[in-house]
Amino acid sequence: MSEDELKIQIDTDWKAEAQAERERLAREDRTAEENPESEQPGALPPADFQSLIGALASQAVMGLGGVRDPKSGAVVVDLPGARFAIDLLAVVEAKTRGNLEQEEEKALTQTLAELRDRFVKISQAVATQKLSDVQAATDKPNPAAI
Repeated sequence: MSEDELKIQIDTDWKAEAQAERERLAREDRTAEENPESEQPGALPPADFQSLIGALASQAVMGLGGVRDPKSGAVVVDLPGARFAIDLLAVVEAKTRGNLEQEEEKALTQTLAELRDRFVKISQAVATQKLSDVQAATDKPNPAAI
């Protein structure tokens, strides 16, 4: 083989493609820096007061049967867990009294009122169901007595 046959062919298109890819990535980086709150896969909400209230409220709603068990599809009620989340919101309310903006205070007050109302209703429904279950169990004839 002669020296001419061993020359390496360099495709100049790959250089242009690589440059275009670098420019596209740089544009995406600039856009992400300019809009940090833009929707990105896996992006978390801002760590602010509203997110804190929302996280605690979500825990309470889950404890009040607001989310079904993904495996069984059954409604799961955890009254002690729901009460704990509601109590934590009450602590936040007490500790931040006088330090919140009007909108934040209103959101917290409304959230607590709604969760407390739901808690009472769900607690009553659970108690009624338990009473019905006990009555049904005692009303059944004993098969050994027949």
